[in-house]
Amino acid sequence: RAEDGTIMAIQHTEYPVHGVQFHPESIASEHGHAVLKNFLDIMESA
Repeated sequence: RAEDGTIMAIQHTEYPVHGVQFHPESIASEHGHAVLKNFLDIMESA
């Protein structure tokens, strides 16, 4: 959850299914590429 309580990601309890709230335009932010890379790395190893 975000600091304001907003749910930013989900994970299924039984299946390898994940979801994140991600806006492609945020790649232009300071850590946007790192966030996307980390997520893709996690999904690749799952």
